[in-house]
Amino acid sequence: MSFTLPKDLHQALETLASKKKVLMCLDFDGCVAELVADAYSAAPVPANGEAIDRIAALNDSDITLAYVSGRPISDLQRQASPPAGTVLIGSHGAEKHMGPDSPGLQLTRAEEASREEIISVLQGIADEHDDVWVEHKPAGAAVHVRHVTDPSIQNAVLSEAHAALALIDGAHQKEGKQILEAVVRKSTKGEAIEELRRDLEPDVVFFAGDDVTDESGFAVLSGDDVSLKIGEGDTGARFRVPEPASLAEVLNAFADLR
Repeated sequence: MSFTLPKDLHQALETLASKKKVLMCLDFDGCVAELVADAYSAAPVPANGEAIDRIAALNDSDITLAYVSGRPISDLQRQASPPAGTVLIGSHGAEKHMGPDSPGLQLTRAEEASREEIISVLQGIADEHDDVWVEHKPAGAAVHVRHVTDPSIQNAVLSEAHAALALIDGAHQKEGKQILEAVVRKSTKGEAIEELRRDLEPDVVFFAGDDVTDESGFAVLSGDDVSLKIGEGDTGARFRVPEPASLAEVLNAFADLR
């Protein structure tokens, strides 16, 4: 799909690029990468990967690239191919990788017990249905129904999982596109972006995302910050582009203006 950058978005990018210190935050699935049934086969849309590498190649120490994702950091390192120096925020903010000396996520005994119960409950549900699978994460687990072709079965599985997870102490549920996740360390992408803003003190923040869990990130942006929704659906973002492949136009425009 061809995409022409709207005038108001281009103007916002001009302001973004004119600021000294810029924090560029990106979601991965459905944003930099297309949503795919097999989560472990996801990779950046080639044009997006090239645009991200181009921004990194500006060698501008006042630009910080960051992935802010529900993915574990290990997935982001393996599948997103982030440029050197990219900040990685995983598990919706529960994991944070600012560099090689960053400590990993350490769960308490109670949190680890809740995580194991989440995995057990979701795996039990998945075992009862074809094409349903469970993704184990450092702070919890997620049940995926994207392989299921019948929408009514998708909804039934997600409803069953929602009810079962509600009975687990310390399980915090997060809904996404054809996925239901539960985590034992409560955090949001909005909180993660606010923490990065405090740590890095940028003059302006950019955040692009596609899913319900990205709305908390959009909500903490204001002023000259740029919030960008990828795809359809209700959103609090200031701007929208139609699909992940359109993100490259936005990132390249920023690089041109910078």
